[in-house]
Amino acid sequence: MAADDAVVAVNGFNFQQRHGKERVRVARVWRNRDGRHFIVEWSVGISILSDCVSAYVRDDNSDIVATDTMKNTVYAKAKECSEQISVEDFAILLAKHFTSYYKQVTTAIVKIVEKSWERVSVNGQPHNHGFKLGSEKHTTEVIVKKSGALQVTSGIEGLSLLKTTQSGFERFIRDNYTVLPETRERILATEVSASWRYSFEALYSIPKKQFYFTETYLDVKKVLVDTFFGPPKEGVYSPSVQYTLYDMAKSVLSRFPVISLVKLKMPNLHFLPVNISTKDNRSIVKFEDDVYLPTDEPHGSIEACLSRFSSKL
Repeated sequence: MAADDAVVAVNGFNFQQRHGKERVRVARVWRNRDGRHFIVEWSVGISILSDCVSAYVRDDNSDIVATDTMKNTVYAKAKECSEQISVEDFAILLAKHFTSYYKQVTTAIVKIVEKSWERVSVNGQPHNHGFKLGSEKHTTEVIVKKSGALQVTSGIEGLSLLKTTQSGFERFIRDNYTVLPETRERILATEVSASWRYSFEALYSIPKKQFYFTETYLDVKKVLVDTFFGPPKEGVYSPSVQYTLYDMAKSVLSRFPVISLVKLKMPNLHFLPVNISTKDNRSIVKFEDDVYLPTDEPHGSIEACLSRFSSKL
């Protein structure tokens, strides 16, 4: 489902518009009766497509939903969530509100980034109200139309993965500018950005199970990580980042029939062998798969999208 802005004719021109509010930061704490607390921290972006052309061309603001109102709606809806809610369900709640509450609004697009606050353990026991910040972030984008048509995309940003062996790169094109040696032994490191689209197409088709999206997010992340590394003892050989990326995307689609599309971006973060020598000392540092120079500038950029034949890109 596309969320393209509607094109209207204005004074002999084609005109498109949308407006919204970005980087609305909100945290929500839930306190259980047993003393355990739960927290989420979200950065919310809202964009609405609405019939407010008059504000642009006739100095008439009567059809505008103020962006400050959008900001306040985020906090009001967070307050209304008396029970824990997934980031996807909160985005759906917001988008549904804007398309149903305002007659002018035809489509709402809500994007949220969730920080990964993780419960800490002290003396081997989960702490009731103590949390530490993890590295990766949970993302979602929800598009809701006034008709009830729906598109839900979830994802991960900043998932840092590294393995010290079982990776190589051989038989690539060589020309006058190629100096990179072929190898079957190197470090493979990346920071995965992944997104996946669910096949739900209407609000009524959303699963009613609490934490459905949160559990699926954790399961997808596990499949991505497990596929990257392979079995714990022997691992799995990666002949290229491209091959591993495709294998990870294919594993997600094979494991989750409800997911119709997977996009992955995996920069190749380099760990360069270190050799240091002088005329008098040829082996100040002699590389033996042990000492590296980590660098991410410049780095390789590899990305791809894998979808089912029935999926709409």
